[in-house]
Amino acid sequence: AVLFKQFGNVDAWPVALDTKDPEEIISIVKAIAPAYGGINLEDIAAPKCFDIEARLREELDIPVFHDDQHGTAIVTLAALINALKIVGKKIEDVRIVLSGVGAAGSAIAKLLMAHGATDIVGYGRTGALSAANTEGMNEHRKWLAENTNPRQVTGSLKEGLKGADVFIGVSSGNLLEPEDLEVMNEGSIVFAMANPIPEVDPIRAADYAAVVATGRSDFPNQINNVLAFPGLFRGLLDTGITDISTELLRAASTGIASVIADDEISPVYIIPGAFDTRVADAVAKAVRKFAETE
Repeated sequence: AVLFKQFGNVDAWPVALDTKDPEEIISIVKAIAPAYGGINLEDIAAPKCFDIEARLREELDIPVFHDDQHGTAIVTLAALINALKIVGKKIEDVRIVLSGVGAAGSAIAKLLMAHGATDIVGYGRTGALSAANTEGMNEHRKWLAENTNPRQVTGSLKEGLKGADVFIGVSSGNLLEPEDLEVMNEGSIVFAMANPIPEVDPIRAADYAAVVATGRSDFPNQINNVLAFPGLFRGLLDTGITDISTELLRAASTGIASVIADDEISPVYIIPGAFDTRVADAVAKAVRKFAETE
């Protein structure tokens, strides 16, 4: 709530619910919604989060945003936009390896695809997701399996890094050794965002990758959701938009990325800092500009 107010000048109140039951969560949020201009969902695990968010968006007349999904995706895309400038690659040309296919991973994959990514391979605990093997998957993971991995890659995460340009981790710590990154293409990008322990040691990863980012504040290039939600809600409230579309999320990403001028971008500065006061204004402005085109 403090972050909403500090960065977006949005009054916010935290409401903690002592339940994990989706129907109960939906019922409570609907009951309190008349007192709010928007709802920001936090800390709801997949796959429950997908259905809860979808139901609330359908049944409420105010914007509903799941920060763990879309906040992470917005900032990840913003960081990737600038990282690709450093290595001189286009998003439609790169091979992307995604470790973690839960709430954040699913949202990241969908947003990157909307922005032009054509080759994403998602990895769960049992290896690469593929349309050839969807048995036992929930509908959300099945969608990812059927709409990513165009080359039908199989095998482990480490095997999947061969020939990849981008690694994005939203999974768990110490899955990789820095040396595992050596098989990636020249000019590789590594976003190891597991907290508190990244998927690969970021200091040593820099020996193999051109750009490294994490979810931690004690390393360069922190991919932090606070860069997204205060400005996003400021823009939503200013414009009255209630439909948080994929194109709106893309607009927010480009707003964040634009805070850093092209001549300022460097391998250790692809994303603004969490306390950069320019960011919320840039995101809100991007949302308002988006509203004008709708």
